[in-house]
Amino acid sequence: MSTNKKRKKKDHGPGTGRQERYIQPSILLGLKAKPSYGYEIIHSIQDFGFIEGEAPPGMIYRHLRQLEADDLVRSEWVTEGSGPAKRMYSLTVEGEEFLLAWIEHMQHQADKINRFVRKYQQIG
Repeated sequence: MSTNKKRKKKDHGPGTGRQERYIQPSILLGLKAKPSYGYEIIHSIQDFGFIEGEAPPGMIYRHLRQLEADDLVRSEWVTEGSGPAKRMYSLTVEGEEFLLAWIEHMQHQADKINRFVRKYQQIG
């Protein structure tokens, strides 16, 4: 058998990490910008670059329920205007603190990645 096997990108290559890992901090950041309905959250978090295509609504609502159970997000029904009532989500103080912890973690990871890339560039 040849030792020059091709790696399957989807199994081992760069960028194959689970996109769901960054859903919760993305939701929290979206809610830090402004309180939102679930549908708005689904579309706004795409701007952060962790999800390719449209986020699956079931996954987003599952995370929203978990974030609310953990007191990181709160929601209330809004019945203003025409149409059915909608659930409006907003960030709690605990949610802001949790988001800050995520930001610090991401900054630390970014620093390590940047050091790695600089080392690669030095080696040439």
